[in-house]
Amino acid sequence: MLRFVIGPDDVVVFDVAGKLPGRGLWLSARLDMLKTAAAKGSFARAAKARAKVTDTLVADVARLLRARCLDRIGLARRAGDLVQGYDNVRASVKGKGTAKGNAPGVLIEAADGGEDGREKVMRLAPGVAVVALFTAEEIGRAIGRDNAVHAVISQGKMAKAFLQDARRLAGVLDQPLAGNVNLGGPENKADQFGLSSKTE
Repeated sequence: MLRFVIGPDDVVVFDVAGKLPGRGLWLSARLDMLKTAAAKGSFARAAKARAKVTDTLVADVARLLRARCLDRIGLARRAGDLVQGYDNVRASVKGKGTAKGNAPGVLIEAADGGEDGREKVMRLAPGVAVVALFTAEEIGRAIGRDNAVHAVISQGKMAKAFLQDARRLAGVLDQPLAGNVNLGGPENKADQFGLSSKTE
């Protein structure tokens, strides 16, 4: 789900972390629903107030979610919950665990990485969620390297939080995550455009 609030000057603001004060307007993390809500005045109806939608709202949502996912990759590396590199990732998914010895939780594969190498790693991890939404340069920058094609976040809170945000990003981009990840989320209790609201 995506949370929005009405900010200064009645502008609709995407609350990427879900912590901004005010009445939350909730929408399924789907590109078609986001575009429809932005075009049809659904935010104003759900808020029962004026709600201005900027021309860049859809792009802003994708940009903020992408940045949040990459930040989580960096946090996982600094916490010792991430390993990267073809040999290290292969060893991890073959059962040797990640940096802390934990089982792999999410396999991250560069979208522009070699297909052969990606398939070899993915075949070793049939039960591990796979995310392939970022370039090798983006992943590398997140962990302080030039490029990174293969990475694994170990099972736990960091993997769960990253996967949740990656699912939201995939929905907004209208792209599959990759591999065996189920993009289905909780059903919306919403109006015809998928919007619901509550005060927090």
